[in-house]
Amino acid sequence: MENFTYCTPTRYVFGHGAEEKVGEMASRYLGRKVMIVYGKGSVVRSGLLDRVKASLSEHGVDYVELGGIEPNPVDTPVYEGIEICRREGVTGMLPVGGGSAIDTAKAIAAGVPYDGDFWDFWAGKATVTEALPVGVVLTIPAAGSEGSGNSVITRLDGMHKISLRTDMVLRPLFSLMNPELTFTLPPYQTACGVADMMAHIMERYFSPTEDVEITDRVAEGVMMAIIEEAPKVMADPCDYQARANIMWSGTLAHNGICGTGRREDWVSHFMEHEISAVYGVAHGAGLAVVFPAWLTFMAARKPAKIAQFAHRVMGVTPTADLHADALEGIARLRAFYGSIGLPLTFSQLGIENPDIPRLVEKLHENKGESFGGYLTLTRRDTPEIYRLML
Repeated sequence: MENFTYCTPTRYVFGHGAEEKVGEMASRYLGRKVMIVYGKGSVVRSGLLDRVKASLSEHGVDYVELGGIEPNPVDTPVYEGIEICRREGVTGMLPVGGGSAIDTAKAIAAGVPYDGDFWDFWAGKATVTEALPVGVVLTIPAAGSEGSGNSVITRLDGMHKISLRTDMVLRPLFSLMNPELTFTLPPYQTACGVADMMAHIMERYFSPTEDVEITDRVAEGVMMAIIEEAPKVMADPCDYQARANIMWSGTLAHNGICGTGRREDWVSHFMEHEISAVYGVAHGAGLAVVFPAWLTFMAARKPAKIAQFAHRVMGVTPTADLHADALEGIARLRAFYGSIGLPLTFSQLGIENPDIPRLVEKLHENKGESFGGYLTLTRRDTPEIYRLML
């Protein structure tokens, strides 16, 4: 196990009616005026947005709005939000929704006090040292952005989809999490969220760091719980307990606890970012295609940890052949994804003729000539992984 520092400032308020505390929490943590950031209308249609506004007003918190945030969020509304916040004297960000709204709000939070272009942070030209405070009302368990300091934004000029990772400054100060707000999620969106949170754990689990039994067991336990609870949610979208377990799993998957003391990988996320940037697919759906391909590539080269995943998480009986065990575990993972309605190939994503050379070029343009924690990959390797998705 490697040395680490772990600290999370996020106060989680979880359970029935959690969103009713938004005015109280905003007045305590976000200041006198907030920007409410939300997506394309579900929070409006459900009445949640009106309830949030009423709670803010009741506690003396003024607000402005920025709606219409798209999945796979882009830079355009970030620039718009920064301008509005500066003009209106906004003191805190309040995304109401899932990862897209939260990530957009974080980008605005970083950009408001910064003299330059907010994209400097995502491009690696500057480091975020201050930001407006962020609080969250979560409606989609998937991205884990409600508990992390991360934000993924796509720059439309060149279609560069980049993840920014910060330790503390962009972590939400509070997250209000009521599983009932997820009851109306479409089945496909629920399934995509499951794939996203599984991937967040696996990016940390498949590590070259040895002797990390405690975080291995934490990661394995959460993955096993997700695999057990996801079919219940798909069968009964209003199963509160199953929804609660899935919602909390999404947070634990990405708040850093599964990555303590170990090197992480993130290649699968990098590869998927190029797919969703170019083809506009749902991020979780893309990960359901990418991760088994990455695992298959790795099983032929570094099978031990993948075999451990197969034995401990996917229930494969151990044999003397680690490669065969690893492949059986991957097959069972794919079967799980298929059982909840996720795509398993490029064509099932709706991409009949993927431009693999373009994906590879953009991947290495954004991430360099070599990268990866579990095993370092180069331009010789990444096309093969993309081809395994065909």
